[in-house]
Amino acid sequence: MDVEVFSFFSGLGLLDLGFENAGFNIVFVNEYDKRFLNAYQYARRNKEHIPIYGYSDKDIREYLLDDVWKYSFPSYDKRNGKLIGFIGGPPCPDFSVAGKNTGKDGANGHLTSIYADLIVKRKPDFFVFENVKGLYQTKKHREFYDEIKRRFRRAGYSLFDSIENALEYGVPQYRSRLFLLGFSTKVFGKKTVCTIGAHKKYNLNDILKMPWPTLSPFVVDGKLDCPHGIAKDLTTQYWFDMNKVETHPNGNDIFGVKAYDKYKSIPEGATVGKSFKRLHRWRYAPTSAYGNNEVHLHPYKMRRISVAEALALQSVPAEFVLPTGLSLSLKFKMVGNGVPVLLSQGIASDVMDVIQKIEKGGTNNA
Repeated sequence: MDVEVFSFFSGLGLLDLGFENAGFNIVFVNEYDKRFLNAYQYARRNKEHIPIYGYSDKDIREYLLDDVWKYSFPSYDKRNGKLIGFIGGPPCPDFSVAGKNTGKDGANGHLTSIYADLIVKRKPDFFVFENVKGLYQTKKHREFYDEIKRRFRRAGYSLFDSIENALEYGVPQYRSRLFLLGFSTKVFGKKTVCTIGAHKKYNLNDILKMPWPTLSPFVVDGKLDCPHGIAKDLTTQYWFDMNKVETHPNGNDIFGVKAYDKYKSIPEGATVGKSFKRLHRWRYAPTSAYGNNEVHLHPYKMRRISVAEALALQSVPAEFVLPTGLSLSLKFKMVGNGVPVLLSQGIASDVMDVIQKIEKGGTNNA
């Protein structure tokens, strides 16, 4: 069965990359910010695959207009044994406790409603909605989220949602994201079963029980052996080595350091607090990047981490490269906003499991 995926709010395309790795065909990419869209295309410049409906920087609201939609996708309603899915993560700072927290009334929060409008109107066979956990866990925003779910159910979708931690998927980063998956009852049946998390590599409780190192004295280029009993593939050093970050094309994309004396006093692994967090080489990171001047300090270098190292923390493959000509702030924003690739790949595999059941002529009933 042919499956086509339309990507909205694509950003740098890390969510898309995970879906591609799981075997999905991305046929359309929509990202309003041209700088992000150009970076998306640049990072994939060596790939033969080009989305058949191309790349678009239109405002997503335009795709609610029937004339725009029919012109852009003239054969959309002619499924003929083909499945169509939407994936996207509307900008989320309005639902983040650490962000603007203005909710559905914020400029970005409104885009979440627009994405829901698009799904309800265009009726894809399945969809993936990704956002910050604050949309689910914060009382202020939960009513809005529940209303969106009611709309999807009335539109004929079976829904499955979960807050998933990237660590469990092999990403060297403690980062939780909300995923809402919807499957058309007309296509998949009214008793569809989808197990979110079926492709996890680790259990979070088991990870947290491991004897992770806490603080180590900061020594420039100091040596420190990997402790026993931890999952080495969840450490920053493992991914720095695997991606060869020192020679990566974005390896020199680094913010300058001014307060040398202050940096020297911060031990390796000091990630508590809002500022001047230093990663530990043999531990996972709290985030990949979190602001223009608050990018993590390198574990054993007198500098902040590079864009290449931030990409590694997002489990992005080494061949993925951001173009020159962009500001450092923008590069870190592009990387930090993305969904970790292995987390995306795991969610995509959960979706693929459901699709393969109907391909084999089975049911998705419990």
